[in-house]
Amino acid sequence: MKVAIGQDSHRIDYENKEKKFILGGIEFEEDYSLNGNSDADVVLHAITNAISGITCKNILGKVSDDMCKSGIKDSEEYLKEALRYLNEKIVHLSISIECKVPKISPKIEDMRKNIARILNISENSIGITATTGEGLTECGKGNGVSVIVLITVE
Repeated sequence: MKVAIGQDSHRIDYENKEKKFILGGIEFEEDYSLNGNSDADVVLHAITNAISGITCKNILGKVSDDMCKSGIKDSEEYLKEALRYLNEKIVHLSISIECKVPKISPKIEDMRKNIARILNISENSIGITATTGEGLTECGKGNGVSVIVLITVE
């Protein structure tokens, strides 16, 4: 068994009304987006980082930047790149999302289903929680979204 943690955060861009707001590969109906060169899907980025913690092969950074420069801005592709190096079986994924906006609860089941599809694991192996953190951090105050992921593999 191995366990790793992944984290990512992005600032909310309230000015960009053209870019889609995406978490866990699911589009939210918001009139703002997350700031980033890619689609800035912090959930998939945090999962990618957690897998990198297992494989010791960092994807976010030079690899994803090069992919982005070549026109690949879909974070699912970065996650799939990380999965190429994973030889272990994913047993469980725990995802904690901190933000004031958007409201996460209505999209949790859609995110679980989509992440399960990407990782080729059961939805029952993915837990997602969300919190505002009582507004104590910038994300809890509505300035961004932060995600922490714990992955267990065997």
